[in-house]
Amino acid sequence: MKRTRLTTRIALLSIGIAVVTALIAGALSIGLIRTSSSSTARTTLARLADVAQTVAERTANATAAQVKLRTAFGGLKVRIAFADRSGTLRANQPIARDAVTAADVASVLAGHNVSATHSTRSGTALVEGRPTTNGGVFAVERRVDAVAPEERAIRRIVIALLIAGGIAALLGLAVAARLARPLRRTAAAAHALAAGRRDVSLPAEGPAEVVEVSEAINALSHALTQSEGRQREFLLSVSHDLRTPLTALSGYAESLASGVVPAGETGQVGGVMLSEAKRLERLVGDLLDLARLGAHDFRLEASHVDLNDVVRAAAAVWSARCAASGVALQVEGWLAPLPVITDVGRIRQSLDGLLENALRVTPAGRPIVLASRAEGAAAVLEVRDGGPGLTDADIAVAFQQGELFRRYRGVREVGTGLGLAIVHGLVTRLGGTIEAGHAAEGGARFTVRLPLA
Repeated sequence: MKRTRLTTRIALLSIGIAVVTALIAGALSIGLIRTSSSSTARTTLARLADVAQTVAERTANATAAQVKLRTAFGGLKVRIAFADRSGTLRANQPIARDAVTAADVASVLAGHNVSATHSTRSGTALVEGRPTTNGGVFAVERRVDAVAPEERAIRRIVIALLIAGGIAALLGLAVAARLARPLRRTAAAAHALAAGRRDVSLPAEGPAEVVEVSEAINALSHALTQSEGRQREFLLSVSHDLRTPLTALSGYAESLASGVVPAGETGQVGGVMLSEAKRLERLVGDLLDLARLGAHDFRLEASHVDLNDVVRAAAAVWSARCAASGVALQVEGWLAPLPVITDVGRIRQSLDGLLENALRVTPAGRPIVLASRAEGAAAVLEVRDGGPGLTDADIAVAFQQGELFRRYRGVREVGTGLGLAIVHGLVTRLGGTIEAGHAAEGGARFTVRLPLA
């Protein structure tokens, strides 16, 4: 579908507004001109009728009065007609006789002023009648000739309106081009981003809305640069972690295949290969979980669950594992039920991920705390440890893929770098929230909140 450009739309809108405004103004102006012209003609004719009445009253007979008035009004477009007492109308011009009706004559003879407009064979005529001693006198003006000045004024107004419309069109095009320029620049920047460029930067120019769009494009470019940088670091890290167990497995497999490994050490080599294979399996599993979390068809099987039951089941498994590492697992249970609607398997997977992360960094003799409680309308699960903990900067990026792994690799025991990101994705998909913080035991604290049923 072909779309019109913004420049064309604004120009057409400007022209339309100018034309509509001009038509309204022109219609009002023409109406005012015609009304003013008609009113002026009527007022002038009434004054001339008053003059004719005065002349007729001061003249001995109607014939002499007619001569005087013809001489006085000879240079004007006004015609004079007289009516005697019998109702006979005398006039030298046909327009005067045609315009004055019997009703006008009767009204004047009855002593009334007449102010009328009549249609004649030669056009519209204005009639003003005045009673006199000997009958009445009429002043008649034909309006056909008087229309010419109006038409000239109307033509001038139309020309002025056309000029105004042209100027409005030019201004509309100029304004549209100015407005469309930064939008075209923004569109070009968006296409450049889509094509893979990340050095896109737009100047903050133009109206406030255009500046806001430019700033959004700049922010998007910066965010894409950072995101792709983190993705590259993450892929490099994962590639390294995949290569390490694969290298070990490949080396031991070659040794076994070539018969270099003594018969008595076969079991030890098999144990190393099994350990590396499980490490590789764990890393691949984490990658698959992370990929599934981003899929639209990620399955959840929600049901009514008491989180205290989940805590007790997790504590039963992890107590032994913690004890084997010299770490004491402390459980702070909530006496009342904590009913929620959630996927019990996914929430247990989240707890296992947090406990595994805590056990990895907690030294022997230090505690790990698994707590559950209610806070307002939320059920809370919390894992705290006595390990080295997290800095404020670490807390801000704790759930980003591989960020803590990159910071503490070689410094402390680390996993695949994906565990906390997976837990964050799971909790979010379950409709809850998770946050990191400092624990009273000296290490890290991870708090999961789910809405109570």
